[in-house]
Amino acid sequence: MSNAIETRLAELGLALPDSPAPQANYVPYVVTGNLVFVSGQVSMTADGFITGVLGDTMSVEDGAAAARLCGLSLLAQVKAACGGDLSRLKRVVKLTGFVNSTKEFGDQPKVVNGCSDLLVEVLGDAGRHSRSAVSAGALPFGVAVEIEGIFEIA
Repeated sequence: MSNAIETRLAELGLALPDSPAPQANYVPYVVTGNLVFVSGQVSMTADGFITGVLGDTMSVEDGAAAARLCGLSLLAQVKAACGGDLSRLKRVVKLTGFVNSTKEFGDQPKVVNGCSDLLVEVLGDAGRHSRSAVSAGALPFGVAVEIEGIFEIA
């Protein structure tokens, strides 16, 4: 089933990853009413986790690229929550981004922009959202970025 969102992803040369299974005692998403709450999606590729510490072993650009991949995973989870029908996605409501960074690092918003920019690129105005971008002293598996989201669906 093709729709405008999947068409736009293809135009950008992007593909959604498989929806990763939870690594602990939680569910990947919860649907309540017309909202989908997606659990934190960590920075990873098909080859494994993207690890590192911003302000130490990773640049802002590398962190933003990792956050962009979190955005694709968020969309994959929303697609799963919608029974495979991504056309049900109406808008991104809120993101919370966690950046594995040193105490001195202050560019968490620039890192999380990787995800925010992707969502606007794919969804247009429906991708604009409220957001928090915070530092984390460590993240699961040593990943660089973890982002959770709230989405409105039909």
